[in-house]
Amino acid sequence: MSLFLIMGLVQIPANAEGNSTTLKLGVNDKLSAIEAVSDKGTYYVPLRSLADELKWTLTGLANGIHISGGSGSLTLLKNDGGAMLKDGKVVPMSTFVQNGKLMVPLKVSASLGYSISYAGDKYLLRVKDSSAQLTDGAFTDKYAAELKPKAPVVPVTPVTPAEPGKPGRTVYLTFDDGPSATTGELLDILHKYNVEATFFMLGNNMNEHPAQVKRIAKEGYGLALHGVTHRKEKFYASPSAALAEMSGANATLKKLTGVSTTLIRTPYGSKPYFTKSFRDKVLTQGYHLWDWNVDSYDWKYKQNSDRIYNTVMDQVNKLKASKTNPVILMHDQKATLKVLPRILEKLKKEGYTFKLITKDMEPLNFWKDKR
Repeated sequence: MSLFLIMGLVQIPANAEGNSTTLKLGVNDKLSAIEAVSDKGTYYVPLRSLADELKWTLTGLANGIHISGGSGSLTLLKNDGGAMLKDGKVVPMSTFVQNGKLMVPLKVSASLGYSISYAGDKYLLRVKDSSAQLTDGAFTDKYAAELKPKAPVVPVTPVTPAEPGKPGRTVYLTFDDGPSATTGELLDILHKYNVEATFFMLGNNMNEHPAQVKRIAKEGYGLALHGVTHRKEKFYASPSAALAEMSGANATLKKLTGVSTTLIRTPYGSKPYFTKSFRDKVLTQGYHLWDWNVDSYDWKYKQNSDRIYNTVMDQVNKLKASKTNPVILMHDQKATLKVLPRILEKLKKEGYTFKLITKDMEPLNFWKDKR
């Protein structure tokens, strides 16, 4: 992938030998928790984390993400389509997703009026604006203990986008309605089987079980929204009401974890209630709508584990013939815990891999709305 080169700036080397490594990022006069990852001589950082540090505004658009901050703005186009600058010019920009985070070249900050300092021998990588008071020398002196690795830097494998799963052999496991009092047990099962899953969470439940939300985020599971109330008459009262619920849930997620998401699933699925007027109101704000193609009916059969297991496997086997990846709907509830290990063991035995849903994937929903 090519790098977005800002006019007049030189490429930041990974290190003197050209090996890939990671460095902590300095932001103005403090050392942030952001780790910049090098790939082919270019340092990449999580866009959301950098935006939070520098107080940028990120706005989801139909064609990508608009970034505004410092003294400039640009639009990061979808599908690795480059970046549209303020003057309308589109230039190449390489991005990728790592652990569910969109990684962008650090030099994106240069087009917003920031400067970048690099000194490989001092492990310095710093982005700053006019508010920075420390010189680079004073900065490295202040943070010398944290900047210098405690052991020799070991080159890591260059970061590349995750390879897509085999057609029809990748499972996207999803859990609705959480978190709950039994989320911890659910996470223990997923950990035991080394399985990834995406959680479509309710705002009210996140407030009731904040520790579970933080654990889901900390352990790298997919973060997604299911609204706030799960009450049909409230959520579908109007397009504005639906947007308010998703925005409210996102605000709760951000408060608890420091990150937000664009992945949503509406209560009871998107058909028939989430009509075009609702989708136009919500999806134009950058959200991506997901339903499912395998319904476990765990919400219906509850303790009938055999019925749930057979329901899931029957649908998965039908999708196998068309090489369609299963997106499985389950619920964050106690009844699901009993049957989940059996389902995971069977799917693993049949050669399926498990992946997270990410914002860069084409959404699967009943309306075939690809926004």
